[in-house]
Formats: sequence, C-alpha cells, structure tokens
Amino acid sequence: MTTDTLPTDPAPLAGRDAPALESDEFRAWLWLAHAKGLRPLALRTLLGAFGGPLEVLSESFAALARATDESAAKAVTAPPADIEGVPFDDYIECVRDWASEPGNHLLTLADADYPQALLTMPDPPPVLYAKGRLDVLQSRAVAIVGSRNATPQGAEDARRFARALSDAGLAVISGLALGIDAAAHRGALDGRAGTIAVIGTGADLVYPAHNHTLAHEIARDGAILSEWPLGTPARSANFPQRNRLIAGLSSGVLIVEAAMRSGSLITARLAAEIGRDVFAIPGSIHAPLSQGCHRLIKQGAKLVETPEDVLEEFGFPAAHGAASGRRGKPRAPSASWASARVTADAPTEDAERVLAALGHAPATLEILAERTDLDGAALQGALLQLELAGLAAALPGGRYGALERS
Repeated sequence: MTTDTLPTDPAPLAGRDAPALESDEFRAWLWLAHAKGLRPLALRTLLGAFGGPLEVLSESFAALARATDESAAKAVTAPPADIEGVPFDDYIECVRDWASEPGNHLLTLADADYPQALLTMPDPPPVLYAKGRLDVLQSRAVAIVGSRNATPQGAEDARRFARALSDAGLAVISGLALGIDAAAHRGALDGRAGTIAVIGTGADLVYPAHNHTLAHEIARDGAILSEWPLGTPARSANFPQRNRLIAGLSSGVLIVEAAMRSGSLITARLAAEIGRDVFAIPGSIHAPLSQGCHRLIKQGAKLVETPEDVLEEFGFPAAHGAASGRRGKPRAPSASWASARVTADAPTEDAERVLAALGHAPATLEILAERTDLDGAALQGALLQLELAGLAAALPGGRYGALERS
C-alpha cells in the first residue's frame, strides 16, 4: 500500500476515548510511537491498513512490508528499544505514573481529544503528551513566533498581538522559548482564549529553566504539548520538528521578529507548505531582526501592522477592551525633569537603559517608562542626555527614536 491509500477523512483514525493506562492498547501505542525508524507517515499508513496498534503488531513482516516498506516492517517487528535510556517496560510504568497525575494526558491518533488540526497533516505524531486543558487543543489558533533575542519593541508587539487575538477567540500557539515566544504566551494568558506551548523536550521537563513559572501558568490555564518521550532533554535537532507541530496546530503563523537565519522562518515555511497563512510584522530596514520578516513579506507573507489585520483574514471581529496588552493605568512622566543632571559625556546607566529600550522603533514616554521602570525625572534626564550625545531624537507625536551612529 502506498501513501495514496491513506484515508482522506481523518475520522477513521479518531473519536475514541484514550486507552486505559493498564491496557495492552496503551502499551502498543507507545511501542509503535517510539519504535526506532518508524516514521509517523508510515505508522499512519499501517493504522489505516490494519485498524489499530494491536492489529499492526499482530501482522506478519510480509504483510507490513506490503502495506508500507521493509524498513517500516523491521521497525514494527523489532523488540522495543530503550527509551531515553530507560528499558521499555520500565518506561511504560513511568508514563502510567505520569499520566495518572491530574492534568497529564497521553493522547493517541485514535483519541477524541487529539487535536483535530494535526489530523490534516500527512504525518501527525502518533502519540502526544499533554499537560493542562484539553479543550484548548481544539480551538482555532494562530501561532506567534520570533527571535529569542527579542527587542523590547518586539516583545511588546508579541504580547499586544497575542492579547488581542486571544480576546477575539483565537488560541495562541508558541514554543515556550525566550523572547517573542514567552511574550506571546503571556499576552495570550491575559486574554480569554488561552495559549498552547509546543515544546521540544519531554513534557515532564521545562526548557529553558527561566520559563519555569510561565510553564506552570500555561499548564494551569492553557496546554503544554510534546511528541517527545518523557525525560527527553533539549536537543537542537528536536526544535525544527517542534516547529512543524506549531505550524500544523495553527490556522496561520505570525512572525514578529526574525533574523535571516532563524527557526521562525522554518516554521513559516512549514506553515505555507501545509496551506496555513503566514503573517509578518515589518520593521526598520536597519534592524537585523526585521530582515527575516521582510524576506517573508517579499515571498508573499501578509504584512500586518495591527491585530485587526490578522483578525480580518479569519473573519473575526476585532478585540475589545484591553487589546493593547497592557494592564493598569499608564504612568505619566513627571514634569520636574529639568532638575535632572545631564551631560553630553558618556551615557549614564539610566541613559544606556533607555537607549536599549528604544530599540529600532520610536516609542512614547509612556512605553519607555514601562520598559525601563524609570520615574519621570530620571527618564527625561536620560533622554536629554541621549539627545545631547546625538544618540536619540525627539520625533513628532511625542515619540523618541534612536539615531544610527555614524
């Protein structure tokens, strides 16, 4: 049987309850999901041919090879290998213990709770490890991804867009990385639809450790998803595959900031290949993290400037209320800034902080106050020092911008 014989309707592979933790079916799913050399596409072909994991394991080598190829047949008929250094039977017990804890779930292709969006892919993972709310996995969703080394403006944009999209009813998907990913998750958690973190490690680990608190918030109010076995550490080869799931779960992918060589561009390419929309936020022509976004726009990605640009593509009404992604009242700068001591010498620590907060896009005093936590006098003094040093300039509309050094 070739891949052309795969069911075009994912329904034959889904709709049942999760297998009982003590059942032979539970063990069979894990055997096949982690069989060395058995690709997800080949396993889906076998499931389509024979009906279920127990039936696949009961077939002869010849029957399996006819349905797929000899490589897949060898992978299925080989004894189960250790998983992350743990003997297979011991690993089964580890998964049973993990899945018996509140909020932890093992989802298979046949489960009703398996994300329906992934079933439209040719090679969905046979098993997913999930933590948190299962309902959010069925939500219509948009992925927001970008650089780990985000600028303050980029992080703010990611959080603001995520909040607005979440408030409008779109779940926000990202990869739990530093920078844009973390900002997107936090913005979505502030909204009503929630967020999904697709990770490149086992679902029992948090990477990077800096996002430990954020991961717990997502597990409580959203969902964490992994196709990797429990105990899988962070490996660079895992993250492009993680990006494939981010693309598959989403209706579209928004790139906020990305360099020319960026994992976010991989996510965008994978999304386009499976028919998802790709959006990109433009930036300064001088900003390295705008170059990847500009490249995508040249290749046909939709240029977006506001969350409403994304919402209109999906026919959603615009978000109301706190779409800006900021909570609380804005802090008004003090008018007593003239008393601050400023010089045209080397920038002070406050001035360096303000210069970093300006990034590559103009910002208002309100935004700079939020980014730097400086009071009005210190902020205005730092800005004046940057102006005298030729490093920043006041712009129309009450904004300030960094100047390129000659």
